[in-house]
Amino acid sequence: MSGTVFGAFYEIVRRIPAGSVSTYGQVARLAGMPRCARLVGYAMAACQDPSVPCHRVVDRFGGTKTAFDIFAPGTQRALLEAEGVPFRPDGTVDLARCQWQPEG
Repeated sequence: MSGTVFGAFYEIVRRIPAGSVSTYGQVARLAGMPRCARLVGYAMAACQDPSVPCHRVVDRFGGTKTAFDIFAPGTQRALLEAEGVPFRPDGTVDLARCQWQPEG
């Protein structure tokens, strides 16, 4: 899917290291489409490429999405916790501690 809008999002998400997360809006901004966070969500939900760590993208509050719960409830959270991503008591990712800050 390289060369498409979704492909641009996937290339950005591939850069998010284990133990870090990004928000839908951050991915959209990095792709040069700052008002397209929802489109990033559609791209993550449609992704079939295992090389794209879609589970590392959360909402602006650090919330996980049930779209990742294909196998069991809490799948996205479990994947993130396995990478060491910290969660707050309310069940959201602690963005202050682990939001990805790309260089450049």
